[in-house]
Amino acid sequence: MADILYRHFNMRRSEILPILLAALYFFFILTTLMVLRPTRDALGMESGIDTVRWLFMGTLVLTLFVNPLFGWLVSRFRRLVFISLTHAVFIGCLFAFCALLLFAPDVVGRNTGRVFYVWMSVFNLFLTMVFWALMADRFSLEQSKRLFGIIAVGGTTGAIFGSWIAWTLAEMIGAAMLLLVASACVILATCAAWALALLQPEQAQPQRSPDDPPVVNERAIIGGAAWDGARAVLRSPYLMGIAGYILILAVIVTFIYFTRLQMVADLGDDTDMRAGVFAQIDLITQLATLFLQLLVTGHLIRRLGVPFTLALLPVTVALGFIGLAIIGSLAALIVFEAVYRAVQRAITRPARETLWTVVSREEKYKAKAFIDTFIYRGGDAVGAQTEGLLARLGMGLYALAAVAVPLAVVWGVLGIWLGRRQARLAEEARVDDVPPGDTDATAPEAAR
Repeated sequence: MADILYRHFNMRRSEILPILLAALYFFFILTTLMVLRPTRDALGMESGIDTVRWLFMGTLVLTLFVNPLFGWLVSRFRRLVFISLTHAVFIGCLFAFCALLLFAPDVVGRNTGRVFYVWMSVFNLFLTMVFWALMADRFSLEQSKRLFGIIAVGGTTGAIFGSWIAWTLAEMIGAAMLLLVASACVILATCAAWALALLQPEQAQPQRSPDDPPVVNERAIIGGAAWDGARAVLRSPYLMGIAGYILILAVIVTFIYFTRLQMVADLGDDTDMRAGVFAQIDLITQLATLFLQLLVTGHLIRRLGVPFTLALLPVTVALGFIGLAIIGSLAALIVFEAVYRAVQRAITRPARETLWTVVSREEKYKAKAFIDTFIYRGGDAVGAQTEGLLARLGMGLYALAAVAVPLAVVWGVLGIWLGRRQARLAEEARVDDVPPGDTDATAPEAAR
């Protein structure tokens, strides 16, 4: 049995329970987000696609405001407390929107839709960022290469379930009830996070191999200042490289996103129809992602390495935009987006998250929060305005491909550099006899 688990799923018997808890945690997070996302996109389009581009700027501003608050939580509370508080804020906002829909439906209009769009765009990043930060804190570098792909299956399964709920039950139970379903899922995610974190004993024997998980004192407080995450990024070439990778990722995602919005808008003005189309695209994407995660990801990262897997998505983007420029149909976009998201979520995302296993705990939460939220939303804003400028100039998919393909080349080179840099940092930590990302150790000097 142990041989079968390792041969096919790259896991050991002792890792089954933490993997199940981590997958369950991600399942509830992605169920929440996919229940809410089609409604967010449909409401955002109510004011027109040009307004959505400016909503991205509002999202960037709100992200900049929320980041120091999250940094303050990380500095003052132990990890399970600040994770729970982040979830609690999300739940409180969901209850507020639910109450508005139930008791004051007459005041719900375009402005409310815009507020919901911006709020959802900020907090969906924080929820996923907190999840992956805990994963990088809970598993070692060697474990992350083997296990992050299979853990991500839980998220994909949750995304499929959430897309199914949004697609089939939205009209039956109404938007307000969907918000309550999402709230319940966040509560269950919080329970899974606590179980996963507390599963590891607070005191353990010194690590005997790179596959041993980091030793964490659950009562320890990370400390520092609220803006230490941004400062750490500016001081570290490695973290700057991760920020650049995420920035280009966000720009490319935004190009695809607005291309999809425009093509769906051309189908008609009905909000329910648009939400249904978005949900169907999400469902197709999640099924393709699940296939890759179950059969490909863990073996690919472990055997071909992080540099290759980080460069795979840029290659997919370059080929996809070339094909989209040639064909230019909604069907071609759906195929491109399904392949892109499947590669991004099943292969690149787990590989990308392994990059955080070789930095200090403070950087895992604070610097990661700054990069995965503010830098990501900054890329959104840049991508939205660039796409909007090309649209106003009357330049179509050919112009978008002319920008995206060279950008993908730079992106791929950066991914290869990051993968190699991670390997060097891990090796330096082993030479110094300091487990990468250990609780009581600072980051390797070369990472700063």
